[in-house]
Amino acid sequence: MVTRPQKTRFQPGPSRKQSKDQLIERFEQKYVVHPSVVPQIREFIRPFCIPDPNGRGEIPEYTVTTMQLDTAGSSLALAKERKAFSRFKLRIRTYGTEGAPSDPVFFEIKRKVGGVIVKSRAKMVRAQYDAEMFECASAVPRLSTPKDNTNLIDFLRLRRQVGALPKILVRYIRESYFGENDDYARVTFDRRISYRPTDLWDLPTSGSERSKRWRAMDTQTGLKTGFAGYVFELKAMRDAPTWMLELIERFDLNSIGFSKYATAHRLESLYSQSEYTCAGENVTQSW
Repeated sequence: MVTRPQKTRFQPGPSRKQSKDQLIERFEQKYVVHPSVVPQIREFIRPFCIPDPNGRGEIPEYTVTTMQLDTAGSSLALAKERKAFSRFKLRIRTYGTEGAPSDPVFFEIKRKVGGVIVKSRAKMVRAQYDAEMFECASAVPRLSTPKDNTNLIDFLRLRRQVGALPKILVRYIRESYFGENDDYARVTFDRRISYRPTDLWDLPTSGSERSKRWRAMDTQTGLKTGFAGYVFELKAMRDAPTWMLELIERFDLNSIGFSKYATAHRLESLYSQSEYTCAGENVTQSW
């Protein structure tokens, strides 16, 4: 039996300016939507949103790959499962699958205190990425801005403090939109959500053999729903635009506490003995 989650509401009001600062404080609400509803939501947001310029194609999409770090006892994943009031994630994020030397790499600390998300990140390019930086201070590269340097040092310090190592790689295709007249408003649809365990600092590319061994997460078991669907997310600052509230009401959306990493951790504990190539498994009809 699937438990119907409680409906969570944003509060209306103006958004905040300068939202692209590297320290971002925001609220996020996630929903699971059936693939048949996605075109209707796209039509609803059309007057209020513009496509993410980083997306490709008529539907603005791109591939996201995240290396999730955790302790030997998976304390960061378990903090989510135990609904700890204050918790954080350490992750290294890349976009696309080509792995060009000039492609960006983001080091992110994502903290959650109550219902508020505070995210800091540092940006480098792949050519600067070196696994030695995690153990040797002299191998840490100098980045392009003081804020990037500060955030990278903070990431490396916290990683060393808790003893976090590579645990899981999460990959998905994201369809993304920005609020056209809002200082900070994001709408995203995530599909083909998959994961694989890892114990390497290597950033994955599409050409490696290990990159083929992915396990689907957007299934009924992964999403804890009666259907395989999209993870739909609304992001705003402390106050959300009115059109987001109308969208939630129009489609009767009910928020879920979905975490890609926590879900991968849960599924891995269930299916650790079975590996398959994600592309060969027809588990998500919307792919």
